[in-house]
Amino acid sequence: MYELIEHLKNKHWLWRGSETSLECECQTSGYPELDQQLGGGFPTQGVVELKTPVGIGEIRLLLPYLSQDSERLTVLINPPGNVSAEAFHHAGMPIDKILILTPTSSKEALWAAEQCLKSGACAHVLLWQDEIEVHQARRLQVASETGQCLQFLFRSVTKPLFSLPVTLSMRLKANDEGITISITKRKGGWPAEPFLVSFDHYWQNLTVPKSTSVVVPFPIRKQG
Repeated sequence: MYELIEHLKNKHWLWRGSETSLECECQTSGYPELDQQLGGGFPTQGVVELKTPVGIGEIRLLLPYLSQDSERLTVLINPPGNVSAEAFHHAGMPIDKILILTPTSSKEALWAAEQCLKSGACAHVLLWQDEIEVHQARRLQVASETGQCLQFLFRSVTKPLFSLPVTLSMRLKANDEGITISITKRKGGWPAEPFLVSFDHYWQNLTVPKSTSVVVPFPIRKQG
């Protein structure tokens, strides 16, 4: 058992709690309740894994954060539906700073994400991809640190079979008032029980009373 633990530590697949630190460079998510759980906000670099159904407001959750950097590019790779330019415009993001890529294979998508991350020209890279190996996630992590760029990795809730070496992993669930979030992994911190992030401050007219059950899938509308 000792040899196995040492092997995992040498591969950097295991770290001790005493070696972690709660201090990290971060930027507000735009939601006080989420910032409190994350210790200040989203990290400014690394890989953030979002396990989520499509169209529950997952992009809306990121808009206040994404809109804080209007100088560099925001890249969307293989989004699962039609992207609303109007939504990004109203969030204060210049349309000419948004790039949408549609590679034809998982390998090409990962290559494109890595190049964008380390280019220095991008502030955020959003990638929708279920199939990803541990070593590929590590390459994205290194590229993110090189280019000072944050990677958001969208995966389905049921698909992932193992934990990836990411900076932050969150599970999202639809809620009439916004999104319910469970933090399942956080570098330098602990998981968190489910909590509500309300959309009422930014989109009051899109939140619904508890007596009804309507979810507004915006700004990405699922095709088909």
